[in-house]
Order: sequence, then C-alpha cells, then structure tokens
Amino acid sequence: MSELTHAPAQRRSIGGQLLGGSQLVLGAILAALCIAISIAAPQFYSEANIIAILRQCALVLIVASGMTMLIITAEVDLSVGASLAFVGCIGMAVLNSTHSLALGMLAALAFAGGVGLFNGLVVTRLRVNSLIATIGTMMMLQGGVYLFTREAVQNHNQLASFTDLGAGYVGAVPVPVILAALIFAVAYVTLRFTTLGRYLYAVGANEKAVRLSGLRSERLKLFAFVVTGLCVGVAGMILSSLMNAGQPTAGRGFELTVIAAVILGGTSLLGGRGSLFGTLLGVLVLKVIDNGIIILGWNQDLQMVVPGIVIILATYLDIIRNKANVR
Repeated sequence: MSELTHAPAQRRSIGGQLLGGSQLVLGAILAALCIAISIAAPQFYSEANIIAILRQCALVLIVASGMTMLIITAEVDLSVGASLAFVGCIGMAVLNSTHSLALGMLAALAFAGGVGLFNGLVVTRLRVNSLIATIGTMMMLQGGVYLFTREAVQNHNQLASFTDLGAGYVGAVPVPVILAALIFAVAYVTLRFTTLGRYLYAVGANEKAVRLSGLRSERLKLFAFVVTGLCVGVAGMILSSLMNAGQPTAGRGFELTVIAAVILGGTSLLGGRGSLFGTLLGVLVLKVIDNGIIILGWNQDLQMVVPGIVIILATYLDIIRNKANVR
C-alpha cells in the first residue's frame, strides 16, 4: 500500500511543478497568438468570431475531458472521431422516429457509452494494446455508419430544443459552452479532489502497485473508456444540432485534434501525469490557430496539418519531461 500512496504522489509532485511551468508557457503562447492574429485581422475580437471560437472549443473540450482521464491511465482512444459521426446519425434517426430529444440523447449516449465499454473490454480483458484496439474500432465504426445510412440523416422535426442544443444561448453564453464547462468541472473535481481521481493517476503511474494494493486497475481503465465514450455522445448530439443533420463523415480527424490538445496540455502518453487545465489551454491554442487560418484566408487544409505537428512536438516534450522526472 505504501508503494501506491507514496510513489505516485511523489511523481505527481515533481510532475506538477513541470506541468505548472508548461501551462505558463502554453498560456503565453495563447496570448501571443491572440495578439498576433488580432493585429493581422482586427475582426478576430469581434463578438461573432469569439462565439465561433468558443463553440468549436466546446466540442473538443467535452471529449478531451474524458480523453485526459483515459490517457492519465496510460490508455488512448482513437475511435472517438468515427464514434462522433455514428452517434450523430443514430441520435438524429431516433429523434426523427420518436419526436423526442430526450430519447435521441439517450440513444446517442447509450451507443457512445457502449463503444467505450467495448473498447475497454477489449483492452482490459483481451489485453489488446489500446492503440491497436481503438484503431480496429474506428475502422468498424467508419464502415458501420455507412451500413446504417448511406447519406446524411436530415432533421425532419425542427424541434426548438434540439436546435438550441447547438445554437442556443443562456443569456449571452452559447449552450454548448455551458455543457462543456459543466463536463469539464465534473472531470476536474473528479481528478483533483476525489479518491477515484487519485486511483486513476496511480494506475497510469504504477499499475503493478495498484494491483498489489488490492484495487482492480482493469475497472478503473474501463471506467475511463466509458466516460470518454459518454463525452463523445454529448459532443455528437451537439454537432448534429449545429449541422441540423447526422453526417457520416462528420468526425474525420476529430480524434487527432482531441489527442493533440490533451498532449499539448501536458498529459503524458505514458500515464500518471496530466492536468485538465492544461488540456483546456491546449484546446484554446489549437482552436485559435484554426480560427486564425480561416480569418487570415490561408489554405484550410492547414487545419489538419497543425494537429499532426503538435502531436509530434508535444510527444517530444513529454519525453523530455519524463527524463526530468527520472532525474
């Protein structure tokens, strides 16, 4: 038990100092980007543009909150983009047939949670590496969505509540931003202040010690997979609301953006170290860059190039941080 309580705690203490420094750097980068883009394009600070950035950040942050938990346990889910698209199609189809937003949301959450559960069982019971397992799931979902529908599932009900899910406001704040803030807050409190959060860090830091202490590390990882799936369910329904349809191709590349944001925020791919506040900064940096590419009139294909570059650089920085931890 002492190995579980002291070793991960010591690692988090050292890692916390490094994460704090990396978050300061990330915050400075974000400020510099905002200043540079606003100088080149003054409309960057317009109300409409800021709301657009916040909506885009909300979708990524919702899934990234779950993904941060998962990567902290030293696992990863590459199927979230394909699941996002499938979720939107299923939710829209149920909404059309039942005329009920609640049932559409339940169907979306059940499917997305089921995908997370499937991934978790493949990893924890069949002992398949999560990278390989979720690539396999991604391929099944990408093909499966076309077996489900060959074209976009259009919204035939025009329910005001469904439209508000993506485009509505509470006061001056977009509904997706509120939902993202709530999910982020729950995830933050869980990781920062609960025993469950400490166990998730411990699994990533030293899974052997967790098992020796009598805890079921498989259940903790399974929990993280399911939470990530449920987050995809929420994001998928918001996206289908924004597009007013379920699009089979909607999630392409989404998983790269989510993982890039989490790694950029300082969460280690080796597990045991990470911060949701860092993830938030990572999401903001990536989406401000995306927005800058658009308003500056650059080639929008760069929006796919940037996450790839970020993943490579952030992984390299993670290697450096891990070497510093060893010292």
